Amino acid sequence: MARPRVFVARKMAQEALDTIAQETEMDLWEGELPPPRDVLLQKVQDIDGLLSLLTDRVDAELMDATPKLKVVSNMAVGFDNIDVPEATRRGIVVGNTPGVLTETTADFAWSLIMATGRRVAEGDRWTRSGKWKTWGPMILLGHDIHHATLGIVGCGRIGLEVAKRARGFDMKVLYHDAIRRKPEEEKAYGLEYVPDLYQMLSRADFVTVHVPLTAETRHMISSKEFAAMKKTAIFVNTSRGPVVDQKALYEALKSGQIFAAGLDVTEPEPILMDDPLLTLENITIAPHIASASVATRTKMANMAAANLLAGLKGVTPPNCVNPEVLRKK
Repeated sequence: MARPRVFVARKMAQEALDTIAQETEMDLWEGELPPPRDVLLQKVQDIDGLLSLLTDRVDAELMDATPKLKVVSNMAVGFDNIDVPEATRRGIVVGNTPGVLTETTADFAWSLIMATGRRVAEGDRWTRSGKWKTWGPMILLGHDIHHATLGIVGCGRIGLEVAKRARGFDMKVLYHDAIRRKPEEEKAYGLEYVPDLYQMLSRADFVTVHVPLTAETRHMISSKEFAAMKKTAIFVNTSRGPVVDQKALYEALKSGQIFAAGLDVTEPEPILMDDPLLTLENITIAPHIASASVATRTKMANMAAANLLAGLKGVTPPNCVNPEVLRKK
């Protein structure tokens, strides 16, 4: 009996690739950059399973090109690159990799909070350019993290882990969540729920965003939200780039409406080299690496492999976005 054919859209942990190769005919994209759209559409024509990344758009056009497709396994928590309703309509199961990167992403959010608040990247550029001539009492002054107020927009799994880490800095932690309030977590970790987003933004010294990208959250942080923040505020985003209006962020940073920002995600990705944000000193931009630890990326790859193989066998993947597909079958 012929083994199922799969396309894996990028190199990943070898143990995950070995697992897939043992049970399938695997076509692996070896390039560092994503497969170009025309190549992707050609590669998927005769496959049963696709292991995709956020950079691969899985829409009706792609599904039309691959009539045998049974499963799409996305190596990411988010799946806004996949038209899930269309996949569900066609009986294609979709998997993702939630949970595994929660703490690693929270760690990196803190890396940006600390680096941005204390101007670490700016200080590195200062040193490398030869500007460091002496110790000076007014050089590269930042803002203290300890005993400051942290505002969390979206207190899901990652947001909660960020909040837990704030206790070590004796911070006051506020949170706003449009989905639900969390009284048990408030009691356990000393959180304060603020139902009005703008009130929370006006009180926070540091603002960090942890929401999924949806129609409701696209550009949810824009001019009005930046105007509500303190002029000394530090803004951090490790969720999705389109959650933030980058033009509004540029104006807020350039005008001094807020003090500084740290981004792990941008719109688009990678950020365009003529984006005006790149002309500013008071912003740190990382290339979407919040989950980029060896342990976490290996776990993500193994989870994606498990989802892929389960879907090929007609079994509900361990992490399934649309389990109703297999229940109907």
